[in-house]
Amino acid sequence: MRIARYTTGDDPTFGVVEGDPGQEVIAEIQGDPLYQPVVFTGQRVPLADARLLAPVIPRSKVIGIGRNYADHAKEMGGEPPKSPMMFLIPNTAVVGPGDPVVMPAGAREISYEGELAVIIGRISKDVPKDRVPEVVFGYTCANDATARDWQRDDGQWSRAKGFDTSTPLGPWVNTDLDVSDLRITTRLDGETVQDGGTSQMIFDVPTLVSHVSSAFTLLPGDVILTGTPAGVGLVDSGHRVEVEIEGIGTLTNTFVRR
Repeated sequence: MRIARYTTGDDPTFGVVEGDPGQEVIAEIQGDPLYQPVVFTGQRVPLADARLLAPVIPRSKVIGIGRNYADHAKEMGGEPPKSPMMFLIPNTAVVGPGDPVVMPAGAREISYEGELAVIIGRISKDVPKDRVPEVVFGYTCANDATARDWQRDDGQWSRAKGFDTSTPLGPWVNTDLDVSDLRITTRLDGETVQDGGTSQMIFDVPTLVSHVSSAFTLLPGDVILTGTPAGVGLVDSGHRVEVEIEGIGTLTNTFVRR
């Protein structure tokens, strides 16, 4: 099931995306599907007539995972971690498909990072790996934009990865997906710059969710970013970045300076 958060000019609402590519419609549902069963209202709108929003705004936190692909760790000049490398991102960093990523003043080197994002569906703590599917609501695309110069200067990643608009999510959440071997492709102004797969993760999704939940109580709507394949690079103002994940869709955002 593909669940979108969207607006047609009124308050944001949720719906199920149905139909073939180019002919999709959104079937509106009642309330927030994180907290209640999917019940259709009977209202339907063509996808082309709706503005998609970030499919979830975390009530609590986004947890990033660093260097979870060996080739990416190598290109960043480091060794693969012995255990998942975690960092926190504020929920104010989250934006949706089509929203601009505003590069902050004073940051000179901004890069893209296409990633699979895990959406948590229930309160969970110390989750065994074999029970992770019980606590996952679904999956979406993410772009973990990073200010590389701030990352070097600060010696930790909060500012570099948590500035406003740095974490686009979308276009929707797929709630029924095997993520063990999905292709992840990132394009910069139409040119492919990342081409990897979730099978290349050092720590797979069950391991990540279990490990994160051993440190933090996870709440409905919390997001775990699972790391990026090799091929990260810098962007300039006006660059368009597309993150496409097999079985989910494509997240597109333009980077700007203001």
